[in-house]
Amino acid sequence: MNPIVLIPARLAATRLPDKPLADIHGTPMIVHVWRRAMEAGIGAVVVATDSEAIADVVARAGGRVQMTRADHPSGSDRIHEALDALDPGGAHDVVVNVQGDLPTIEPATIRAVLAPMADPAVDLATLVARITRDDERTASQVVKMVGSEAAPGRFRCLYFTRATAPWGEGPLWHHIGLYAWRRAALARFVALPPSGLERREKLEQLRALEAGMRIDAVAVDAVPLGVDTPDDLARAREMLA
Repeated sequence: MNPIVLIPARLAATRLPDKPLADIHGTPMIVHVWRRAMEAGIGAVVVATDSEAIADVVARAGGRVQMTRADHPSGSDRIHEALDALDPGGAHDVVVNVQGDLPTIEPATIRAVLAPMADPAVDLATLVARITRDDERTASQVVKMVGSEAAPGRFRCLYFTRATAPWGEGPLWHHIGLYAWRRAALARFVALPPSGLERREKLEQLRALEAGMRIDAVAVDAVPLGVDTPDDLARAREMLA
């Protein structure tokens, strides 16, 4: 494999305005994420953005930036445009999509998503963590992965849902929205219209499953903190103090 890591970032967050530029101990959040991705050591790391302000802080930190259009409906569409601009010859066959609001993510967590890509039958890979809190079992904001365990800590994903699933005794798995895409699968995905289940559950990855793509997941020890609110930002500051 010859992977590249792309970090989509935009300023249009509603719950936390200008989120990628939020200060965490003197450093913008997007720079913290870029540093974690660099520390993962799996390939080139590029921030894909439509914002000159984001591009400026990343460039001043020594990072690479690819400017994109402002009208993308999702991060997947943004990284697809960035990948084509950065690598028109197709040298990178796998692209890792790291969300720009994960400033505390461990580099080993980023590396873990690549393991399933060694199997050519896998179109894209993602991460899960075991749910340990009772309130998260029923919380709609916690997305659950339903899958068959192919090996210890490795799953063939069958469905993703905001409901409590699967039913019965056994662990529930919290889906972490970090992906490794095979390049051809990403191109196919962004060319597809949103699917019925995707619109109903508001989960983009269901489009891939409905189109017959294979998604495998790897279990990691913990869910990285996603910063969506001022309270999340305060917690990230504590964790990185």
